[in-house]
Amino acid sequence: MSEAVSSPLNGGLDPAEFRRCLREVPGAVAVITSGAAGARTGLTATAVCSLSDSPPMLLACVNGSASAHPVIRETGRFTVNILADRHLDVAGHFAGRHGTEGEARFVDADWTVSAEGGSVLASAVASFDCVLEAEHHYGSHSIFIGRVQAAQARPGLSPMIYLNGRFGTFAAPPPAAPTELPGEA
Repeated sequence: MSEAVSSPLNGGLDPAEFRRCLREVPGAVAVITSGAAGARTGLTATAVCSLSDSPPMLLACVNGSASAHPVIRETGRFTVNILADRHLDVAGHFAGRHGTEGEARFVDADWTVSAEGGSVLASAVASFDCVLEAEHHYGSHSIFIGRVQAAQARPGLSPMIYLNGRFGTFAAPPPAAPTELPGEA
């Protein structure tokens, strides 16, 4: 068992230790896009989740230094694309691992434009076009709350996950054999 490390600067957990511990928590991998064709940008994120189903809303946590941060704020729109296990290159491009930026990140993948104008990865597990409802700034990130205008899912695709600093896949265990419950015969 590891011991917690506190920082005298903020009176709490050291940020590096916090990040190290979070690396042990698996998360779905999303690409958040924003901007019009010709001036699009985006980032790879794992801090995306549903907020409400009535009205349909989700939240996305975006680092203030990300190129998409000011674009989301200025346009008031963003699209969340949940990646499938086959999107390793897409995740790498949008995470900045290939040295690409802006429109160059959209090359070599099947991007379409939704009726709402969002950049949708046609082969994503699911995509959500959002209008920015609110922004809350905390530390290095903003929490963007989006009202979902349109969504689409592609059942049967295996999602990509992020764990220990790496992108990977989820292998579901085979279905369990039916068992007889006590009292049944």
